[in-house]
Amino acid sequence: MNSKLNYLKILYKTIRKVKIMNTYLHQKFNKQIRKIHHLGNILVAISGGQDSLCLIKLVQDFKKKENFSGIIEYIYIDHQWRKDSRKQIQHLVNYVHKQSARITIYEIKKIIYSELEARQLRYQIIIKHALSNSYLTILTAHTETDKIETFFQQLIRGTSLDGATSLRYYRQLKPNLQLVRPLIYIHRKDIHWFCRKFCLPIWSDNTNYQYNITRNRLRHELLPYLKQYFMLNIENNISKFINISDQDNEYMKQNAIKLYLISRHKTNIALNCLLIRKQHYAVQARTLEIFFYHHFSKPLNYSTLTQITNLIQEEQIHHQRLKWHHLIINIYNDWVYIN
Repeated sequence: MNSKLNYLKILYKTIRKVKIMNTYLHQKFNKQIRKIHHLGNILVAISGGQDSLCLIKLVQDFKKKENFSGIIEYIYIDHQWRKDSRKQIQHLVNYVHKQSARITIYEIKKIIYSELEARQLRYQIIIKHALSNSYLTILTAHTETDKIETFFQQLIRGTSLDGATSLRYYRQLKPNLQLVRPLIYIHRKDIHWFCRKFCLPIWSDNTNYQYNITRNRLRHELLPYLKQYFMLNIENNISKFINISDQDNEYMKQNAIKLYLISRHKTNIALNCLLIRKQHYAVQARTLEIFFYHHFSKPLNYSTLTQITNLIQEEQIHHQRLKWHHLIINIYNDWVYIN
């Protein structure tokens, strides 16, 4: 009788555990992760906010459910923007260790107040750590709400279609390293519900309410204003627009890559103007951007790009020189080449 009762208790606990690990977010997250080819060892970039706590819970539940045998490590970059940053780190370390997982903390000695510079430095550290420790996949906790906020930020800066759709689900960083954002199709309100359901210990970050940070103004002022006075479901509509734009952007990018491959010189750093001139301006511009970034790892600014595209339209191209950084761009004899 006792053995039967114990069996029923174990069965009840197992069924309850399966139900707990089978919420809407679990299903959506697991579906996204299963899409990834060559998942390998995983590095998860986190902060102490609700998005990161949700990601930790989903990753750990995925590991248990799928019997994932690879290494999972968490990484946190401390920019020292807050006085209580050390307490937050300790709180995060305690929570991750409670999940029987390991975490690495990087502390930035020099305080950087620029959002753009801080993000660039953060990614540099995360990518370097991933490569030096043989991780194949980096996961971040960016959500659909982050994607919309990034779209507005880039739009205000006068970005291109590529910049407006830059926060994508998947990105190949290196031949042996991929960046995946498994929460990118999940709204922050759903994550908030998930955190409350599982009583996740979210650390309240007061920098999220400082209005001198552009993203906070977008989050707490602009988006609520648009929802109240223009359209209640405006976030869904913007998200649809970003997804459609991303598809169009990918199509143009592929055409530009094809044009770059057939128009580049076999031995020299040069592009054939005659082949480029025949194409639409959008493809011309992207092909030139690929050419310069591929060889010099530097983006071509809008002014220089416009000058080059205007010059290659001329039927008889006289020798023209443009200064770009420490280099000279030459347009002569049907070729764009670099000194």
